[in-house]
Amino acid sequence: MQSFEYVDAPVPIDEGIVAAHREVWRRIAAAGAWWTGAERVAIAVEVRRAETCVLCRERKVALSPAAVMGEHEPNDVLSAAAVDAVHRIVTDARRLSKSWVEKLAAAGMSDAHYVELLGVVVAAFSVDEFHRGLGLPPERLPEPGGGVPSRERPAGVEPGVAWVPMLSFRAAKTSAPDLYAGMPMAPNVIAAMSLVPDAVRDLKRLSSVHYVADAEVANPLARGERLTRAQMELVAARVSALNECFY
Repeated sequence: MQSFEYVDAPVPIDEGIVAAHREVWRRIAAAGAWWTGAERVAIAVEVRRAETCVLCRERKVALSPAAVMGEHEPNDVLSAAAVDAVHRIVTDARRLSKSWVEKLAAAGMSDAHYVELLGVVVAAFSVDEFHRGLGLPPERLPEPGGGVPSRERPAGVEPGVAWVPMLSFRAAKTSAPDLYAGMPMAPNVIAAMSLVPDAVRDLKRLSSVHYVADAEVANPLARGERLTRAQMELVAARVSALNECFY
């Protein structure tokens, strides 16, 4: 049986969504720029473990996450720092900071490793939340593929508004022309992961079927298959408020 059949879905699922989910799952299982396929799947595993993590639950209600000592359940593939990073992103993103990201480097995780890890977290979490919204169990995670990380860092990255180097709209025209194609500017939420272009591509792949196409992001009159842009923004604003999103 193929992945993402959606035979038990309470509503019909568009084939574009199915294709995007299958492609993202394939991408998670493959070696990326900085993590192997096995490591990327392990990151997705930790995305799910974070939801029921006792340590994360205690940290979230504490005045400061640093006030709660403890360790996560070990992962045979990932370092303790990588596991903690996944859990923090999933459960307490509103209290992440630039200094926290900088400390990851001291634990052996480069800025590019961090961005790719973030990209896998966003992709896996987005698909899992899609399932949860439909009342469906999460899709079985893919089997890791082979290959080795490319170790490719795009030319032209420089400090920007994010905590890590980014590709500007100008620089991307040479290094990765597809990243901002059809856009009048480089949206920060996308550009923040441009240090690893494939992470942006996965984000765009999902956002185009879950939300609106890239070229329509700046159009307030855009509409998806079922909702107007105004309806989408109302839902997005409510969800952001519940998640205490500082953006």
